[in-house]
Amino acid sequence: MSPPSEADIVLTQRIRAGESEGWNELIARFEGRLLAFVESRVRSRAVAEDVVQETFIGFLTSLPNYDDKRPLETYLFSIAAHKLTDHLRREGRRPTLPLVPGPVGSSSFEPPGPARAASSIYRSGERRDIEEHALAEAIGEQLDHWRERGDWGKIQCVELLFVRGWSNKQVAGQMDISEQTVANYKFDFLAKLRTAVRKQQLPRDVFPELYEVE
Repeated sequence: MSPPSEADIVLTQRIRAGESEGWNELIARFEGRLLAFVESRVRSRAVAEDVVQETFIGFLTSLPNYDDKRPLETYLFSIAAHKLTDHLRREGRRPTLPLVPGPVGSSSFEPPGPARAASSIYRSGERRDIEEHALAEAIGEQLDHWRERGDWGKIQCVELLFVRGWSNKQVAGQMDISEQTVANYKFDFLAKLRTAVRKQQLPRDVFPELYEVE
């Protein structure tokens, strides 16, 4: 495994420091590749966009445990693989291609493994319930905080981004604010979710991207 580039290290440091431009640069650099990877497996642009958005949220959530010695691209694709696997399981499908990509341009694949046991299916459903409850609690906590402060603009922005699925540009046009402001609200919301979820001290197999993948 090749070492991370200096650019990766600097970019990660900027994001850790709360620099919204760093977050925007991360998305600009990796969103296209992640979308291509996911869409090639689900054959749906809309689903791919959802999985990639979850990937970026997973990265932000796991950032305190990210090892700067690990290439940033490899780490992001590992998270995307987890999110894609979860999606396929929710759809009752098993991946027929490797979900953790190899070298760029690689087309090799492994055959699917044996069918999962009923107990495994039960555990995955149980884990999904825990994830949904944890996220609902974290989101509710942040929305309550904004309501108390009267930050209705932030609430509207988050609703358009994550409920309606609008792009930053669409939200900026609708709310008559700059795209940078939208990006700042989005970054702040995801950072708060990361903190709230980690405070819940969930088992390691829930949100595995919170922990470094060996």
